[in-house]
Amino acid sequence: MSDDDWDPDPEWDDPGSEGSPGTPGLRDLDPASVVVGSIVGVAGILLILQPSVRVVDVFGTRVPTFVLSSGVLALGFAVGAPVYLRRGYRLRGIAHAVGAVGFGGLFFAAGFGSLALLWLGLAVVIGGVLFLVAGTRNLD
Repeated sequence: MSDDDWDPDPEWDDPGSEGSPGTPGLRDLDPASVVVGSIVGVAGILLILQPSVRVVDVFGTRVPTFVLSSGVLALGFAVGAPVYLRRGYRLRGIAHAVGAVGFGGLFFAAGFGSLALLWLGLAVVIGGVLFLVAGTRNLD
């Protein structure tokens, strides 16, 4: 492609101007995605805090921070799955459902000390990742 063939998109000509067409603003945010992203973000923060905050009290129970992180992550995915499936985003909804089941299994495996749940959670996450990678082949 030569420089002569390049035709800029007029919507993106002035990315610095606030409120111009094509420039996303706060009113363009999807509330469901903000909620899901915030929950998943809290899980990430918990994981980052793990070296300095080893245990968190949750309703009187002391839970290791990395274990709580997987539970919060599963919650975020569980909230996102039905939202995206109802909107017709099949692959995104399946990805969230797989994450909810897989990381939920890891969370409960740590909580109950169950090796079977640990392997089940890992199998769901790995199998889901492989399924999703195969599903992205159909995206254009």
